[in-house]
Amino acid sequence: MTNKERFIDIYQTNIKREGSAKLLEYLKSSSCDFFTAPASTRFHGSYEGGLLEHSLNVYDCLVSYLARPEAKKRFGLKYSDESVAIVALLHDLCKTNVYKKDFRNVKDETGNWIKVPTYKFDDKLPYGHGEKSVYIVSGFMRLSRDEAFAIRYHMGFSGEENSNTVGNALEMFPLALALNIADMEATFLLEDRNG
Repeated sequence: MTNKERFIDIYQTNIKREGSAKLLEYLKSSSCDFFTAPASTRFHGSYEGGLLEHSLNVYDCLVSYLARPEAKKRFGLKYSDESVAIVALLHDLCKTNVYKKDFRNVKDETGNWIKVPTYKFDDKLPYGHGEKSVYIVSGFMRLSRDEAFAIRYHMGFSGEENSNTVGNALEMFPLALALNIADMEATFLLEDRNG
C-alpha cells in the first residue's frame, strides 16, 4: 500500500463528519499538492511526498501515545478515532502549495560548484502555521474546540508564540500536548533531517 493509499484509507475509515469528503476531494485535486509536497525546505521530509509521510508518521505516533495505559488511566486522555485522525493527518495543511522546486549551488567533493535541486518557500497565504491549518480545514468541515486548539498549538513551545499562551493552551487542551509530542517524535526521531 502506498502512502497515499494508506492516508486515504485512514481518512475515509475514521473521518465521517459533514464536509470531510469535500476536503479529501480538495486534497486529491490538482489545486492542492498535499500528496507530493515536501514537509520543509531543508530539514525533515524535504523531498517529494515528505508532507504526506510526516502526516502519517504523526498519526502513528499519536495513536501510539494515546494507547499507553498511563495516557488513558492517569491522564484521562480519550479521544475519538475521528478526532485523532483529523488532528494528526491535517495538522500541517498549512504546508500545501507553498514549496516550489528550485536549485541551489553547492560544492561537490572536488570543490566544484554544482546545481542541486531544492525547494524554496513561497507562501501566498501567510496566515501563520497552526492557525493556517485550522483555517484551511474549517473551510470544509467544523472542528471541535479540542481539535482546533490541537492543530493550532501542535508546534508547542517551538513556535514564535507567547510562552504563557502556549502553556495555557497545552494545559487546557491535552490533545494539543499529545499532538505536539507526536509531531516532535515523528520529526526528530523517525524522519531523516538531512533531506
